[in-house]
Amino acid sequence: MAEYGTPEELPNIHHRKQYEETAAATPEYRITCIYVDKRHRRSGLAALALRGALDLIARAGGGRVEGYPQDTPGRKVNPSFLYNGTRHIYEEAGFAYDRPKGKNHCVMTMTVEATN
Repeated sequence: MAEYGTPEELPNIHHRKQYEETAAATPEYRITCIYVDKRHRRSGLAALALRGALDLIARAGGGRVEGYPQDTPGRKVNPSFLYNGTRHIYEEAGFAYDRPKGKNHCVMTMTVEATN
């Protein structure tokens, strides 16, 4: 399951003060959470949920999308901290790194084209 919406719908994000101080533009959509039950982790469901959210965003008209994944290359991370997924799954989906956010997260962006 991926939680996504407009910044107005999802205004509260971790490290919001730092995020707002370093933001060059406001996205049309943001992906704020990707949840996979622990019995089904490490099976590709987070990537599938991310792709599903992007598909729904495309159907809604598309636009600039941000995600805030965990960015800890080479380090093992407790799965409970992976509520936004990993940088790797965002890169695989076509997102580009924008900037750091907090200690272990980053801002990733992409533009989603509208579909009919």
